[in-house]
Amino acid sequence: MIPQEIIRKKRDGGVLTKEDIAFMTAGIGNGSISEGQIAAFAMAVFFNGMTLAERVALTEGMRDSGVTLQWKLDGPVLDKHSTGGVGDHVSLILGPLVAACGGYVPMISGRGLRHTGGTLDKLDSIPGYETMPGNAKFTEVVKACGVAIIGQTSDLAPADQRFYATRDITATVESIDLITASILSKKLAVGLEALVMDVKTGSGAFMREYEDALSLAQSIVEVANGSGIQTSALITDMNEPLAGSAGNALEVDEAIRFLRGENERFRLESVVMGLAAELLVLGGLAADREKAKMDLKKALSSGKAAEVFNKMVHGLGGPSDLIERPSEYLPVASMRKTVLAKEGGWISQIDTREIGMAVVEMGGGRMRAEDEIDHAVGLSDFIELGDRVEAGDPLCTVHAQDDSQFEKAAQRVQSSIKLSDHEVGGQPVIYEVVSA
Repeated sequence: MIPQEIIRKKRDGGVLTKEDIAFMTAGIGNGSISEGQIAAFAMAVFFNGMTLAERVALTEGMRDSGVTLQWKLDGPVLDKHSTGGVGDHVSLILGPLVAACGGYVPMISGRGLRHTGGTLDKLDSIPGYETMPGNAKFTEVVKACGVAIIGQTSDLAPADQRFYATRDITATVESIDLITASILSKKLAVGLEALVMDVKTGSGAFMREYEDALSLAQSIVEVANGSGIQTSALITDMNEPLAGSAGNALEVDEAIRFLRGENERFRLESVVMGLAAELLVLGGLAADREKAKMDLKKALSSGKAAEVFNKMVHGLGGPSDLIERPSEYLPVASMRKTVLAKEGGWISQIDTREIGMAVVEMGGGRMRAEDEIDHAVGLSDFIELGDRVEAGDPLCTVHAQDDSQFEKAAQRVQSSIKLSDHEVGGQPVIYEVVSA
């Protein structure tokens, strides 16, 4: 086969065969397809789209470009994936929770992208935690404690890694077809039996418009089920930070408090329990969502989920008592100052992307791929939609390294919040469940 002929076919709106796509994905993975050809292929798909059969073939082709893991365990192999948000550390909580209920969770996570936080960047704030341990250690920890959260190793779906790197610099990231294949190729490669997707919508989401989020959710559910993974998707709100904090070490600390039974955020609990319950049902560990939520609450109240988290952290090189003593291990910023409301009113709108960018600008995320991250900086105690404030009331706390950082973050926070003279309600948390 000739790569440029396959590119030409898709450029002209044709439908590629499974063999066409397998040839392209194999070549992307082994390097025989050039970066220019990858870019042209991505752009052709971006403008002309793919059929369901093409999306399944692309997903499976990228999966087959590397190793695929096989499990022999006494419970189902399950996972959750999010399209990314601000203050979203659900994975750190959900993985141990599901493991405490009998599932096995080999979770491949990513780093921060633009304004959204990355699970691996959060875990990097834990001293000694190895986010890239290799497949042998990965499988060892999953078998030992039920969950391991790591980054994509070089031999898992290598075609996806190379394809994504090119998409990122050619303005083709937003293609639903390519997003679907990118997410699911990694999930198929780790040998999942069931998957739940958290597709965000709103001011802090990549899919800001609800219709786009629904299209992506439907695509992922169709392709995943077509490839043999029982999958549902929840469309959830990202018109305000999901949790009370945004920033790597701060979010780890908040996740630990959740696992210790100290959560104070209804929205965070709703998303965690909604996703985890869906996953237990998909994996056959609970008959229905209500029974699943009862089991999850028991795993929390008994301390079992917290114990699983501790074992995972220690198994991957971190401290053995992080749950008990997070303040002794997690990095802390030099200063902590409160952002105050300039006037009174009801919180009617939050530009969540701006909140994420405030953290990035302080060094809590990357402006460029090579940037180092400051894991200590961020925001906490964030106000919620529908809250009432008076002039001088706190909007959030900024964890910064100097006054300049604080001032820039405070300006972004204040400009991101809109007030109303009339009482307003908060946003729904979970809009819809998309099933096969």
